[in-house]
Amino acid sequence: MQYFTVFTVLSLPLAWASPHFQQKQNNCTIGQIIDTSSGSVAGHAATDYPEVSEYLGIPYGQAPVGDLRFAAPVKYTGSSMLNGSVYGFTCHNLPSQPVSAPTPAEIAASNITVVGLKLAELLGKQNVVYSEDCLNLNVWSKRQTGEKKAVMVFIHGGAFDGGTASSPALNGAGLTDQGDVVTVTLNYRLSILGFPGNPAAQNNVAFLDQRLAMEWVRENIANFGGDPERITLFGQSAGASSADYYAYAWPSDPIVAGIILESGTTFSFGLPYSKSVSAEAWYTVTAALGFGNASTDSGTLLSCMRNVEITSLLSAVPTTGLAALISAFGPTVDNTIVFSNYTQQKPARIPVLVGSNDYEAGLFRTELALSNLTFPDSIWDEYNLAAFTCPAGVRANASIAAHNPTWRYRYFGKFPNTNVSSEGGAYHGAELPLLFGTTSSTPGPNSTAEELKFQNYLQGAWTKFAKDPVHGLRTYEGGWPLYNPAKETLIRLAYNSRVGTNLALPMLYDAGCVNASLSALVASILG
Repeated sequence: MQYFTVFTVLSLPLAWASPHFQQKQNNCTIGQIIDTSSGSVAGHAATDYPEVSEYLGIPYGQAPVGDLRFAAPVKYTGSSMLNGSVYGFTCHNLPSQPVSAPTPAEIAASNITVVGLKLAELLGKQNVVYSEDCLNLNVWSKRQTGEKKAVMVFIHGGAFDGGTASSPALNGAGLTDQGDVVTVTLNYRLSILGFPGNPAAQNNVAFLDQRLAMEWVRENIANFGGDPERITLFGQSAGASSADYYAYAWPSDPIVAGIILESGTTFSFGLPYSKSVSAEAWYTVTAALGFGNASTDSGTLLSCMRNVEITSLLSAVPTTGLAALISAFGPTVDNTIVFSNYTQQKPARIPVLVGSNDYEAGLFRTELALSNLTFPDSIWDEYNLAAFTCPAGVRANASIAAHNPTWRYRYFGKFPNTNVSSEGGAYHGAELPLLFGTTSSTPGPNSTAEELKFQNYLQGAWTKFAKDPVHGLRTYEGGWPLYNPAKETLIRLAYNSRVGTNLALPMLYDAGCVNASLSALVASILG
């Protein structure tokens, strides 16, 4: 874990003046047919938001099958009419191990709430269809009444081996309606399909998927009323890490004007993997499938791996031991897209909003407790520091060092319909239903008045940043201060469930970061 360093907040470059707004070209009607490089797509009014047009399942990349499995994505182009009424296929998630229903004793020991139990059941029954033909995205836009609108592109999390843009909690209609922005979500390849580890071929193809999606957005979003010069890339967990890897991989042509990193950075989760570690994972799978190992001709191995049936392939991916805690396949150092030492790399010159939740570990603690696996408070406190709090601070410092406008937050929201455990604070991902305005899709009571008030505040902050990443937050609700690790500039969101910045010294939460080590913590857990 990197040590914290105090950097002086420098004056902004002249290029960071007031943003340029593209003027509208025509007024939109709800669900009208939009021409794109993928073909014309017909939309419809979003459920619950009749003024929002919803366009689902638009392909941006060709199906990565056959010779395109494990390869860089290829742009999808078409001229046929696309039906944007249903979500596209979800990229294959790593199969989860079968888990028996928790006993009453395990439920009691986990401190899980009724809402948490219902949410776990709901997540276990996601209504999606998996396919390798999954490189698609979704767009939500409002009727155009003025200049082109700011665009927010979201990358879902899921530890790089799970998740989907089709999750009801990530529906972009509410954020689009409340913030008057264009919202985009996307699918990308996961686990071994997205991060193969093959030392003799292209790696990190999931990040190339994301880049191709961003190129599609730049090329087509104006037709949806979006401003291609005001695109913000944001994500949560592995999705936030993806957005951060992106900022370092394409610094000279980032496409985006700003990034928002929720609970994930390039410094998070003990990643990236070295080439040798990822290669070992690759050969573990090739050997398990009976195709050979490092001594086998690499071309023969790749051909076999491209032809094996997908269920067999994913079933061979390790999920025990260390792989049960951290995905066996993930970002791998290639020093082109993913680098070995991010403290020596320079990110894109774009503003950054970065943060984490007060008790991220609460989600994982509850999940493991339901399987009768428990650890003392000290383990979870260390995990919270090493995996989330400290990486957020390191990334904020790196952003300041690059002379980028930087804000850092810590989220404390704990509301009745989003609370999964009776212990701890805001858990991993707790902010997402409020940010997207999808609390109605989660089980539990209706939102409280104070929750709805904070939801509007949260959505307003994120969309204010998107509309003007350099100046927006400085004027938002009294002004958010630029981050300075030596001053009270850490913005505590929903602190005591209140609206407002509630500033604190970062060291109040960062004091243990000097000794925090995720690798050492994992080693102690595994014994």
